[in-house]
Amino acid sequence: MEISSNFIPLNPGLYSLKERWNPSQIGFQIDSHTQDHFPDVDYSQIAVFNISEYEGTNNVASSMDCKVRDSFYRLYFEGLPNMVDLGTLQLMINRKESFDLITEVCADLIDKGIIPLIIGGGQDVSYAIYKAYAQLEKTITFCSVDSTFNIGQSDDKLNTHSYLSKMISFKPNHLFNFINLGYQSFYVKPEEIKLLNDLNFEIHRLGQIKNNMQEIEPFLRNTDFLSFDMSSVSSSSFSSNVYSTPNGFNEEESCKIARYAGISDKMSCFGIFEYNQDLDVYNQGAQLISQMMWYFIEGVKFRKMELNPNIENCIKYTVAFEDEQTEIEFFKSNTSGRWWMGVPFKNQITNSFDNYFVACSYDDYQHANKGEIPHRWLKTYSRFL
Repeated sequence: MEISSNFIPLNPGLYSLKERWNPSQIGFQIDSHTQDHFPDVDYSQIAVFNISEYEGTNNVASSMDCKVRDSFYRLYFEGLPNMVDLGTLQLMINRKESFDLITEVCADLIDKGIIPLIIGGGQDVSYAIYKAYAQLEKTITFCSVDSTFNIGQSDDKLNTHSYLSKMISFKPNHLFNFINLGYQSFYVKPEEIKLLNDLNFEIHRLGQIKNNMQEIEPFLRNTDFLSFDMSSVSSSSFSSNVYSTPNGFNEEESCKIARYAGISDKMSCFGIFEYNQDLDVYNQGAQLISQMMWYFIEGVKFRKMELNPNIENCIKYTVAFEDEQTEIEFFKSNTSGRWWMGVPFKNQITNSFDNYFVACSYDDYQHANKGEIPHRWLKTYSRFL
């Protein structure tokens, strides 16, 4: 599709003159959509744009120029990857048409191998992005950084509190796995926890994650699309959101998650949602989001091209269990030191058993050596049954 007509150009008074920035700043290096120029998208690695769709949330769109973009352009970055700024997506006259447009634009970018880096918008925009993968017939792992699950009731209209149930019920199913990072128990119903566990999805409490941040890396290495709800950041670190609460991730942890997402070779879309610019009086929220974007891009720059383990460049470890039936093969990359597990599944095409590779950590290998089958291996194996 020709996407240029779907975007509003940047404010020419702020973004037309490259001389505003030092050659090392992002504003100088990025190819931006202005009144007289639309970037050459096809040769880019990352495409950043705003989606100011807030109908399903209590956060609101701002009529002012995007503070995140202004903060982002001021940051220094040595050797920025090929990156374009498409501007702001032009919403349609009704919500369904806007969501259809989001789906079409994201599908076009993802199909070309270009990573959409999205500044939202309500988090229910994630549903439209999920439909982009469905349109491409890609089955994905979706990860949400959020203090709640956003399941809602079965008869709820699509909004930021119900979009996950719409994903789960969407037919045909293209959701292989859902990962939640950072839920807070007092904000979720026990029956929601049971539902997600019964579906063999992976959900992780805030305290578990904060106590072992490096364990986030394998989760994000398994992820195709990361949706980051800024209300998962504590109100002391980010107050530009009507849903902010006292507990949550801090600034450093948020940036660490973004970098792990960027360095994941599987990650093909990153959206940051629920930013309320009108509440961002001192621009601290905009600066945090721009720094998260910076860390994501740095991660992309240092990708290792290890979507799956290169078996010839790995050390293989086989762990046998006491039942004399279960064996798990672990693979450690000689290049990056990262770990994977092989999960056996029946290939419907060859009618033989193959390995599905799941990113894991050294901790998983240690648990296996103690006779404990790793949690993520069991979850993955169960989804193939």
